[in-house]
Amino acid sequence: MPRAEHSISRSQISQGTLKVLYTLKDAGYEAYMVGGGVRDLLAGLEPKDFDIATNAHPDQVKAIFRSCRLVGRRFVICHVRHGNEISEVTTFRGPITDEHERDDTGRILNDNEYGTLEEDAFRRDFTINALYYDIRDFSIIDFADGLTDMKRGVIRLIGDPELRYREDAVRMLRAVRIANKMNFKLDGPTAKPIPKLAPLLAEIPAARLFDEVLKVMLNKQAVNNFLQLRELGLFAQLFPQTEKAIEDARSYNFVVGALLNTADRMKNDASVSPAFFYAALLWPPVVARMRDLIVRQNVHPNVASVQACEEVLAMAVQRIAIPKRFSLPMREIWQMQPRFEMRKGGRAKRLLTHPRFRAAYDFLLLRAQAGEAPKELADWWTQAQVGTQLPPVREEAVDSADGPVSTEGAAPVRKRRRRGGRRNKKPTP
Repeated sequence: MPRAEHSISRSQISQGTLKVLYTLKDAGYEAYMVGGGVRDLLAGLEPKDFDIATNAHPDQVKAIFRSCRLVGRRFVICHVRHGNEISEVTTFRGPITDEHERDDTGRILNDNEYGTLEEDAFRRDFTINALYYDIRDFSIIDFADGLTDMKRGVIRLIGDPELRYREDAVRMLRAVRIANKMNFKLDGPTAKPIPKLAPLLAEIPAARLFDEVLKVMLNKQAVNNFLQLRELGLFAQLFPQTEKAIEDARSYNFVVGALLNTADRMKNDASVSPAFFYAALLWPPVVARMRDLIVRQNVHPNVASVQACEEVLAMAVQRIAIPKRFSLPMREIWQMQPRFEMRKGGRAKRLLTHPRFRAAYDFLLLRAQAGEAPKELADWWTQAQVGTQLPPVREEAVDSADGPVSTEGAAPVRKRRRRGGRRNKKPTP
């Protein structure tokens, strides 16, 4: 497609990307902008980043750019830095053959085989991601009929869908994310094998799934992605504890409310913390486990709160590796929720000064919106942040019966022994 027939202009491409493209071209190599950058610009969207494909091998790219860093084991990728911008440069990949090493599920383990531009196009995942912008004449090159699918509004895998999903199960998550981002539909053969192959996500490294989940859930289409992930059986593979817990209506409303809040913040260019996001997704199983410990096993509520948080998080990280810089704030947000009910004396004032108070307070608001926590409790803490004096506490609301955890049937709270006393006093000489 020549320049006169498409809308992409060099003014829409970042300066770092243009510099890499022109430098490779001037060095005698082929260089193309490829993938999501071309796709989004054609759809009138602002790309998050720009990828570059070239016939230069990684060592040759590194020899041209002093700021180049080679990453990846299965397939080596070049990261070229220009100021705060990093351009991802990949060498054309060759076709898949029987000589490629695979595991038992069909996933490719070693892929450092290089090829031509056309071979690279058919190694891409979806047709609309196999579009190349040629810096030499500003045309768009399309080997996989991606331009037709762009017009049809369809997400279609290149090649046999089941085989392509087995090569990399993350493509199932990517299909959902791109479809909702572009407001496209999944092609029938592309969507059909996903429910059957969803368990393949268990073979993906937990650290990689952490990043992929953030990509598919921390965006403006968070709710639509969540609903489609559940429909295709993918969410249950990522968060099995949450999938079971959200059978309860209030827990389901809480998760949807948290995702709506995430989408609104993304639309307003506000920051979203992965710690808060994961804390929200895993809160329903924490509540369910707390209730089980308190009611069935007669565990003290304070002990049950800590134990439930630890158990749920320990099971979750087996599927998705949540770094400690996020898991520690998650625990604090969770364990501060029961403390919001303690509003008498100096406890409330101390809680207001807690470094994690704001995140825990926002979490409380979500619980109140879902009907899981009393609205009066959320309103009280909203008023407590305004003015110099704490608002009065209604006596009937001190011990909330509408809170997330019922203490009915729990072990009686023992009175705390006072320190000191007559027995501990030494006799007067």
